[in-house]
Amino acid sequence: MGIFDKSVIDDKIVSSSLLSYVQFGAIVLLLWWCLNIIAPFLNLVVWGIVISVAAYPGHLALTARLGGRARLSSVIMTLAGIAIVVIPAWILAESTIGGLQELAADFEDGTVSIPPPAEGVAEWPVIGEKLYAAWNLAASNLEAAVNKFQPQIKALGEILLGRAAAGIGGVLQMILSMIIAGALLGQAASGHRVTTLLFTRLMGEARGPAMTDLSISIIRSVVKGVLGIALIQTVLSVIGLLVMGVPGAGLIGFAVLVVAIVQLPPILILGPVAAWVYSFADPVPATIFLVYSLVVSSADAFLKPLLLGRGVEVPMLVILLGAIGGAISMGILGLFLGAVILALGYELLRAWITPGIEAENSETEAEPVARD
Repeated sequence: MGIFDKSVIDDKIVSSSLLSYVQFGAIVLLLWWCLNIIAPFLNLVVWGIVISVAAYPGHLALTARLGGRARLSSVIMTLAGIAIVVIPAWILAESTIGGLQELAADFEDGTVSIPPPAEGVAEWPVIGEKLYAAWNLAASNLEAAVNKFQPQIKALGEILLGRAAAGIGGVLQMILSMIIAGALLGQAASGHRVTTLLFTRLMGEARGPAMTDLSISIIRSVVKGVLGIALIQTVLSVIGLLVMGVPGAGLIGFAVLVVAIVQLPPILILGPVAAWVYSFADPVPATIFLVYSLVVSSADAFLKPLLLGRGVEVPMLVILLGAIGGAISMGILGLFLGAVILALGYELLRAWITPGIEAENSETEAEPVARD
């Protein structure tokens, strides 16, 4: 009878284990299926969450001014966000297309004139001689220069067309993300509650709400410390370009914005422009513009400590490394996801190490008492 009972128990264990495996496999399959279904919209939703979290304090202030009408406030915030995206993109596209049309018309009329390079260009390291030769050829015989560098010009044109198409897609994506963010602003309280419940299930009741607040603080910190600084550098760059009369200031400013967002120094864009300014401007204003470009490029050195990581207990270095690493691996969206993920990992590691440290400290503090 004991043997019979044992075999029955073993059969139940095997049956229960198989059932557990089947249930686990079904859950994994369902999650995989759901992820495949929402994958085309995942970037839009994540961007909408980031925008809504960053814009929520403004939404609260506007709701208070509107007498508590939260829905109207979310609609106004959504329209304002769409305008912030569409208007600069429209101005940039219009100025770029107009500049290209004007250049094409001047090229057909034969009125395109390129100033000759300064003699000092040939003395630049590595690229000086080749750049001077190509520039000098374009200044003396533009048609011959175009024929000589036709393959490179064609390849550059294809790259620019691809970037333009990607830029249009990015603008449409941001518009849809703004609409999603507006919808999320109207459901901010329930979204915060769901996020807190999720973190509580993952990290326990003691740390769940704190992790929710930490994620919100990091997103807002990165918005101010990365995007805010990039916008400041872009505006200052465009002002300097307009003062110096550099053509295509809007397009150059957009390049500065992209470079600053991915945490590269804007001097990578402004440096060649400043060198080109020496070819048509007097040495004194050209030097002033060069110094101005260096100041704008290094402005993040003292702006980041003021804006990035402010009000967040995680060290600024962790947030900065997360933002840079996330941008390199995942693009602009990685600025936020990388910072949040690395900060949460840092908090988990600290939570795992802290009990051991506290136990050691308590033991060391208890030793003298034991001797007494």
